[in-house]
Amino acid sequence: MKLCVPAAAWCFVASSAVALEAHDIHGTWRLASATRKIVDTNETLDAYGGPRPSGWLTYGKDGRMMVICAFEGRTKPIANDKMTDEDRIHLHKTFFAYAGTYTLDGQRITHAIDTSWNEAWSGTSQVRDVELKDGKIILTTPPFKFNVDGKTSILTLVWERYNR
Repeated sequence: MKLCVPAAAWCFVASSAVALEAHDIHGTWRLASATRKIVDTNETLDAYGGPRPSGWLTYGKDGRMMVICAFEGRTKPIANDKMTDEDRIHLHKTFFAYAGTYTLDGQRITHAIDTSWNEAWSGTSQVRDVELKDGKIILTTPPFKFNVDGKTSILTLVWERYNR
């Protein structure tokens, strides 16, 4: 809600978002949906290959976190010993996983990555806006270049609680 009083030349902006505490997010979460908004066109589409990618997110009471996601519709190679380099590239581009520590600052969460499927991420931080709504965690990225096509995008990931 926004209340503006032009005569006084000031505005109050009331936010409906609530600051979260660590105990609100502790436990394991299953990925319910992942959408991607392409910044240049405002087009919204499925972020990870379809409406039902597979993913898990865990926030521990010890301050550690882990996430793993696989795009929907990944092609299964015949066997490990028969995979081609093309198979490996496709699997790498349609999957991500990392682990590290996390800090929660009200409506923003930072994942400090120490181990990743992509070494370029190890030693970096991933910052997300975080919201708890209807018992689900909603994580939203700042704009970034999407790894599959390089288009500047904003991802919104909705996670359903699996357990505490």
